[in-house]
Amino acid sequence: MTDTLPLFPLGTVLLPGASLPLHVFEPRYRQLTLDLVNEVVPDRRFGVVAIRQGWEVGENNVDSMYDVGCSALLQDVRQLPEGRYDITSTGEQRFRLLQIDTEAAPYLMARVEWLPDSEPADDSEPLRDRLATAARSAHERYHGTGLRGDRYEAPAADTGADRLAYALAEDCVLSTEDRQALLAETDPLVRLRLVRKLMLREAEFLRELRAVPAPLTEFAARSSVN
Repeated sequence: MTDTLPLFPLGTVLLPGASLPLHVFEPRYRQLTLDLVNEVVPDRRFGVVAIRQGWEVGENNVDSMYDVGCSALLQDVRQLPEGRYDITSTGEQRFRLLQIDTEAAPYLMARVEWLPDSEPADDSEPLRDRLATAARSAHERYHGTGLRGDRYEAPAADTGADRLAYALAEDCVLSTEDRQALLAETDPLVRLRLVRKLMLREAEFLRELRAVPAPLTEFAARSSVN
């Protein structure tokens, strides 16, 4: 099924279920915010796509984008001086970009097709439970590195296999490429395997980094802008 969405390219990947706070100051996105609030854009929904090459700000700033993004539902809007806004949205559904329209509005518009999950080739309740348990264990191990402080909060026990990988990834520091790979994967069981692999990799890296005996303060000085 296809649809039309306004686009908000960002330097990060929005995952389904994740919260997305944004500070809106460019004129085109201030207009998008107004159109969302006034429901000129149906259902207060827009699309977020990660920038592959380019920048978030400025005219002709985006050279290329990833072809899989996530729709966002506008939740809260706070108006600021000089026409700026602080907004909060929530990630909803994945989509694939089909066509970009640069002329229909001050902001980008796109024709998209929605990407539902596929049926796993090998699926059973015991397998789902086993993969979910393994992914949760890797998440706990990741937090055991101390990167996020003492706080550790596992996703709710009733989080389904289709959403669990997203919930675990959102609580970890992963690269744009890693997050994009999770977003683009349509098999929920493969997604659980992937997020477990990523968290174990990051946990091992952090453990090795913390094991370095020499102080790293000499590398922490602010670099010159010149």
